[in-house]
Amino acid sequence: QVQMVESGGGLVQAVGSLSLACAASGRTFSNYAMGWLRQARGKEREFVAAITWSGGSTYYADSVKRRFTIRRDNAKSTVYLQMNSLKPEDTAVYYCAVGIRFSGATMTSRDVEYDYWGQGTQVTVSS
Repeated sequence: QVQMVESGGGLVQAVGSLSLACAASGRTFSNYAMGWLRQARGKEREFVAAITWSGGSTYYADSVKRRFTIRRDNAKSTVYLQMNSLKPEDTAVYYCAVGIRFSGATMTSRDVEYDYWGQGTQVTVSS
């Protein structure tokens, strides 16, 4: 059974930092691209960041570039999202996901192309 479990969310003041982690099990996720997406209340889910299977390439939404960093540890089947200089507009439920159609040097920013999802972790940034 595939499981993806996020951790690390919480409440932080603006300009603060948080680090999210997502531990995957039940499949060899190290072969595939992974990503982080988020959904704010009343809004559609949006892409945040993605990383190729090797961690050699990453891709970020413009809104988080130079503030967020995605990385992965395939030995631990875990993907991380370091979030710095947080803003109130970063408040959302953050989801990790894996796209089994994306191996090698490929990854995706489209949520419909991710196949497995975690349950989400709430990040709240106060002003």
